[in-house]
Amino acid sequence: DSGGFQMVSLEALSEVTEAGVRFRSPYGTGDILLSPEKSMEIQNALGADIVMQLDDVVGSTTTGPRVAEAMRRSVRWLDRCLAAHRHPRRQHLFAIVQGGLDPALRTECLDEMTRRDVPGFAIGGLSGGEEKGQFWRMVKLSTERLPPDKPRYLMGVGYDTDLVVCVALGCDMFDCVFPTRTARFGSALVPWGSLQLKNKQFAKDFRPIDERCGCPTCRGYSRAFLHALLRSDTAALHHLTVHNVAYQLGLMRSMRESILAGRFPAFVRDFMRVRYGSRQRYPAWAVEALASVRIPLD
Repeated sequence: DSGGFQMVSLEALSEVTEAGVRFRSPYGTGDILLSPEKSMEIQNALGADIVMQLDDVVGSTTTGPRVAEAMRRSVRWLDRCLAAHRHPRRQHLFAIVQGGLDPALRTECLDEMTRRDVPGFAIGGLSGGEEKGQFWRMVKLSTERLPPDKPRYLMGVGYDTDLVVCVALGCDMFDCVFPTRTARFGSALVPWGSLQLKNKQFAKDFRPIDERCGCPTCRGYSRAFLHALLRSDTAALHHLTVHNVAYQLGLMRSMRESILAGRFPAFVRDFMRVRYGSRQRYPAWAVEALASVRIPLD
């Protein structure tokens, strides 16, 4: 990660200028300037296979001139990142599309960034509290204008329904704290939703979290054991994290396999049926988004 998101998470301690973002230490130990060049220096030193440009990040529900300013600055910072990138042959620098919820600004950003010779693109500035109808429309607008032969990485998305819908809309890659964060609250992900294993109903439930899951947690521990462990030992959170990450990886693997087999629409319909039980419970935004790419639901 380039560090751009800290402009939002540490907004009270940061100041954005054309030079970069200056962070003020809460402990009085001085300021730190994170510039596009410094971001690339750090990422080059880390040696990641995929590195991200430093972008000017604003909250997804931000309106007004700040959105346009951040989008255009992100384009300028992309050029500075490209110039500073020392290992373009072995570290793949992705551009990050910004523009908030404004179709015209996002289109302008897409037009500008796709003129640059980068190996992949991230869709940024979403999944930050905006209405789901706005969310999926901005995702679709972005994927429709991105090159079909380069990866599309949707940032900050991790709910299972969001993953399935956004793959249908044309996204390839995702990142999110959701599977690990929800594990810390005692919640295990399953195809029909989640299990809150702190609840007393699991005290004498000796089944694994999911009998069809082959992760180490499901192979080695029962719901009852995890329920008891959650009351006294942080190791329970580690076990749930292993399971939740395995669930997400399995979901993505299943989607890839269904695409290769030419049965992705059927996969989506099966997923929604298991996840929500009845057609009446399907989220309206998901139904609408899937219909926009010709995947009608039963």
